[in-house]
Amino acid sequence: ASRNPSCVLCDTYMAKKNLELHDALIAVIGDEDTVTGMLLAGVGNIDARKASNFVIVDSKTSPGQIEEAFTRFTSRSDIAVLLINQYIATMIRPLLDAYESTTPAILEIPSKEHPYDPSQDAIHRRTKLLLGIRD
Repeated sequence: ASRNPSCVLCDTYMAKKNLELHDALIAVIGDEDTVTGMLLAGVGNIDARKASNFVIVDSKTSPGQIEEAFTRFTSRSDIAVLLINQYIATMIRPLLDAYESTTPAILEIPSKEHPYDPSQDAIHRRTKLLLGIRD
């Protein structure tokens, strides 16, 4: 018997919901204070291959290392949300602006030392563009 195509879509939707409910992780690329706070909140995970879902960025971390972490996290199927400090996101802005996938969702967050700047936030800029809001 052939399968109804709408059932295939239902199966895909249910598989995605299952990931969201049971296996999805939040990844973090941030400064030490941000990552420590997220780890204390229970976000941290290290799998059997010793791959973690967080990267601490300090003054010795190169933009290339940040780009590598971003690419690694965005290619993992178990990551649903990627949190990145906004000032760190500016270091890899071209890579962030080129990112078009819906999962994982990329959220830029402030840090203790660097306040939130809406003009730098890609989601904020895209929303204003879609709504036709001009500065």
